[in-house]
Amino acid sequence: MARADRPDDTGREIRLVENPDGHWTARDLQADVSAQGETRAAALAALDDVVAALDGEAGHEPTDTELRELGVDPETARSQDDDMPDVLQ
Repeated sequence: MARADRPDDTGREIRLVENPDGHWTARDLQADVSAQGETRAAALAALDDVVAALDGEAGHEPTDTELRELGVDPETARSQDDDMPDVLQ
């Protein structure tokens, strides 16, 4: 749920929206990111995962195998500059 264990979390604002399809969207207004889930709890848990990854507290560099499974050539992916693709900005 909300990451109240972090001292800098004071003043954080998270919004929950029930979507027309019944799923939920959780948005962290401070981090400017969103996540979805089938329930409110699932949306909040997914949002916590996203924020943790952004903070460098979760996630990992993809392995070559993971990249290949996504149809990405590891050599091409690693030879790109550090700029994010336009579609991800």
